[in-house]
Amino acid sequence: MKLQNELPVDTRLVTVWRIGAGLGGIFLIVFGSLGLAHHPGFLATHGDRISGLSTNGALSILSIVVGAILVLGAVIGGNFASNLNMVVGVLFVLSGFYGLIVLGRPGANILNFRMSNVLFAFIFGIVVTAFGMYGRVSSHLPHDNPFWRRRIKAEEPMPSGPKTFVKILNPNPGPTHPVGH
Repeated sequence: MKLQNELPVDTRLVTVWRIGAGLGGIFLIVFGSLGLAHHPGFLATHGDRISGLSTNGALSILSIVVGAILVLGAVIGGNFASNLNMVVGVLFVLSGFYGLIVLGRPGANILNFRMSNVLFAFIFGIVVTAFGMYGRVSSHLPHDNPFWRRRIKAEEPMPSGPKTFVKILNPNPGPTHPVGH
């Protein structure tokens, strides 16, 4: 199986997946770079806010790495970009739950999450996941969509021929005794 055989032929889908990965990656790289420019401590639980989000050195570096991975996915494109968008989106939603768990615990909050970071993680995760799922998961895909064609090939054909009737057997063929008789 060659990778080229698995790529969708619908360039509209590939464009949407690339745009989602590219824009998300660029935002994360800019956020991480601005966070590092303010020279926060690596695991500091206090510091400046960048675009309304709190940050520290660890979160800035992590944002740059994840952003670079998303930009790489945008460059590669195809199913890789779609799958990467979905995986990164789910990881961001999970990081939002991590943020909820460590709020108010300075010792455990190594990424300096605040409520704004939690909300951003949930929203960004859902948006990036939606970009990855675009054109793949819907009950009303157009017939020229490669994922619709794959589903049709996977479905078993319905049996053809005359309709059959099923005889229902009575498990208790004896006389019935209604209540009150």
